[in-house]
Amino acid sequence: MIAHSLRIGTRGSRLALWQAHWVQHQLEQLHPGLTVSLVPITTQGDKILDVPLAKVGGKGLFVKELEEALYDGSVDLAVHSMKDVPSVLPPGLILPCIPSREDPRDALVTPDGRGFAQLPRGARIGTSALRRQAQLLHQRPDLRIVSLRGNVETRLRKMEEEKLDGIVLAAAGLKRLELAERISEYLDTSLSLPAIGQGALGLECRQDDARTLDLIAPLHHADTAVAVTAERAFLRRLNGGCQVPLAAYATVAGDRVTLTGLVAEIDGSCLLKETLAAPVAQAEAIGRQLAERLLAQGADRILAALDIIPAPSPS
Repeated sequence: MIAHSLRIGTRGSRLALWQAHWVQHQLEQLHPGLTVSLVPITTQGDKILDVPLAKVGGKGLFVKELEEALYDGSVDLAVHSMKDVPSVLPPGLILPCIPSREDPRDALVTPDGRGFAQLPRGARIGTSALRRQAQLLHQRPDLRIVSLRGNVETRLRKMEEEKLDGIVLAAAGLKRLELAERISEYLDTSLSLPAIGQGALGLECRQDDARTLDLIAPLHHADTAVAVTAERAFLRRLNGGCQVPLAAYATVAGDRVTLTGLVAEIDGSCLLKETLAAPVAQAEAIGRQLAERLLAQGADRILAALDIIPAPSPS
């Protein structure tokens, strides 16, 4: 018999709480009589706001404390933004449920509504992601990138306070917070390839928790899971994180998955990009294969300069 309560661990930002509330609502609708409570948890990434993510490691900064709560039993489920989840999970924890993905694109927000092509020469653009920085500079070397940390509302406020010409955020977060009207332009993936897992949620729980696994199973979206699997396999092979200017984005059509991956110099001077397609059953393999292709083209040199050692190639 299924117990009548479930505890969800979540970060305390407005966006994270929105995501957790969404899961809470879905579960209570699916399982009448189930009471779902939220347990806000402050992560290291929430505490360190004055240093770029690339300088504090990136990996696990927004998930470690949530995973510790799963381990000690104080929560039954953790809700993450998939782009924050390291490519390798701790022993005993799994991501069995990936709900349907929101808009994966990056979005440009400007004070006056102008788009990317209309930005003045030398425009100051705020972002905390080396991935975005590299791609924007590849297109527009004249841009001046300003490191910007904080939640969505904080970044929007800093744009005004620091008189920036624009900032780049994930479209998914703006839409979920009902701030889509602030978007000046949705950046095409050919201009700014999204972060791995961007727009997708990940529901993490203990591997041996059959009750929670049963409760969340109906929220799983197969096509989103296939796409995220391919993207994360690419990430895993390159051993990347927030400190690496890399990106990957997969789409699923019928029984085929198409994955585009990118590794770039931080200043955008060199950008390696490839696309592969395969049957959905080969989602993980295609991620590894794409990473191998980029490594052979020089991604290993870019990663070495950043002190990143790619994971060993599977035998």
